[in-house]
Amino acid sequence: MTVVAGVPETGTVRMVDHLAAELAEAGVTHVFGVGGANIEDLYDAVHRCGTVQGVVAKHEFSAVTMADGSARTTGRLGVVAATSGGGAMNLVPGLAEAYASRVPLLALVGQPPTVQDGRGAFQDTSGKGDSFDAAQVFTPISRYCARVEDAQSLVELLPRAIAAALTEPRGPAVLLLPKDVQQARIRLPGPDPAPVPAVPATPLDAAALTEVSDVLRGAATVLVVAGEGVAAADARAELAELARRLGAWVAVTPDAKDVFDNRHPQFAGVAGVMGHANVEECLRRADVCLLVGTRLPLLARGGLERALDATDVVCLDSEEPFVAATAMGGDLRDALRAVTGRLAPTPRACPRHSGPVPTPTPDPDSPAVHGRTLPYAAALAAVESALPEDAHVFVDAGNTGASAVHLLPAPRHGRFVVALGMGGMGYTFGAGIGAALATGRRTYVLAGDGAFFMHGAEVHTAVELSAPVTFVVFNNNAHAMCVLREEFLQGGVRGDDLFGRTDIAAGVAAAFPSLDVTGAEDAAGLREALLRGNEGGGPAFVALDCDPREIPPFLPFQPFTEATGAADRTGRATDRATGATDPPGADDRAEHPDSKENADERRVVPVG
Repeated sequence: MTVVAGVPETGTVRMVDHLAAELAEAGVTHVFGVGGANIEDLYDAVHRCGTVQGVVAKHEFSAVTMADGSARTTGRLGVVAATSGGGAMNLVPGLAEAYASRVPLLALVGQPPTVQDGRGAFQDTSGKGDSFDAAQVFTPISRYCARVEDAQSLVELLPRAIAAALTEPRGPAVLLLPKDVQQARIRLPGPDPAPVPAVPATPLDAAALTEVSDVLRGAATVLVVAGEGVAAADARAELAELARRLGAWVAVTPDAKDVFDNRHPQFAGVAGVMGHANVEECLRRADVCLLVGTRLPLLARGGLERALDATDVVCLDSEEPFVAATAMGGDLRDALRAVTGRLAPTPRACPRHSGPVPTPTPDPDSPAVHGRTLPYAAALAAVESALPEDAHVFVDAGNTGASAVHLLPAPRHGRFVVALGMGGMGYTFGAGIGAALATGRRTYVLAGDGAFFMHGAEVHTAVELSAPVTFVVFNNNAHAMCVLREEFLQGGVRGDDLFGRTDIAAGVAAAFPSLDVTGAEDAAGLREALLRGNEGGGPAFVALDCDPREIPPFLPFQPFTEATGAADRTGRATDRATGATDPPGADDRAEHPDSKENADERRVVPVG
């Protein structure tokens, strides 16, 4: 039985003390959150427990992303705690991201005392007395949501919530905890407590297994598109073995660059709007497209629809895919092993292919490199040269995200995370800190200035806790992807999303005198700062200036690259990304990237 300090002889304990002890028993190492009157008892219990570390973030959204980053890098349950009212509502976008991306989280949300329900209590969300109901807010973005009406019921509700979060499809679970219920005493389970419900394993469907295996055995050429589910299931080795047996090309979705070695000869590149044209070429040549751990959402299939329609598609995932396919559910590792076991033991040869051809690094003598702005290709080449092989990388939304997904290979032994569930800007600052604290590994956060101004204050948390995070802020003084949309898709730049110049490095250095801060003026200075950060034990911060009109490798903008001479303007040539469909206001070529008219544009010209 779990022993909690201060348990009276009567065999009762505060509900929050039991909760903290059970989190420790479940392997939780951190509770991320922001304090407040209606959650302070839980923080007190976490402190008294001594096994779980309470981490106070600067904003509840960032607290959720800390729990999210922790869960994605460890495979364990992430836990976030917040008080009632505005604190609770600030959890919504982060939980929505975790729900869409199938990340196992437990949210512990404080509520006013039950005796005040419906009586005009401050931050009342009981649903009584014309207040809104917090359960109705959280239920659509959670796998399980319950209000703990009496303390003793937590003994049953907590295991249910944890099991729901960890059961495929995984995602957040929410427990609403009124303050008086948190403080109430409960009877501890007896010496032989009822076992915690095990996470059920979905059995493999024998008929589906036979059908999928027969399709793959009969295919001469196979393209595998692997998704984030492979990382969540820790099934990289099983994926690699299946690909070896099939002699398959392996592409990855934008949020799953780390599930297959990006330098392997079978690696085809990234699929979708930020990806590589080679994926489409392989898909057109393939007899079968095998989806593994992905439902193939729009950002991963953009520009591939016509080729997918002409190809047999097979899917191994816990949920139905977004495209027509022969699907098999069940545990992903079990499914991969079962399918591999039905293939011939002698591996097939992988057909020749172009492989991902990234945008070439600009000529180092180009004025664009030595001027005030640094092109993304040169900056990301510097990041690649400094990135430890076991580092984690968290990439934020916008031009920075599109460029990093396309250009930066994933570290061999770390995560490469892009939050595409909701695509919320600023996600990476909390997520990177959570990952670094949970794993102890150097973690890189790559974000634009727009994301920094949303949630960059979490740098304070990294400094306070000496988290090994390297923040790299690409400052183009704009919401640059919006600027490009205005220019190319809406007939001109309004100026709303272009900002006055800011010196982010100077501001951060002034705010945090102990932090290693660098304003990098060129690729060499960026690399030097990153290497120095790698050697330190705590956080480091680097900012660099970029051109807001540099066109990233993002398909909706690519038809305009050639038409406007934008490649010359940024001092680089841009590889065609495999693309998006029907961007609002785009011309017919952008809406139909697979058309004959665009066929020549989509060819990859090998570089180097």
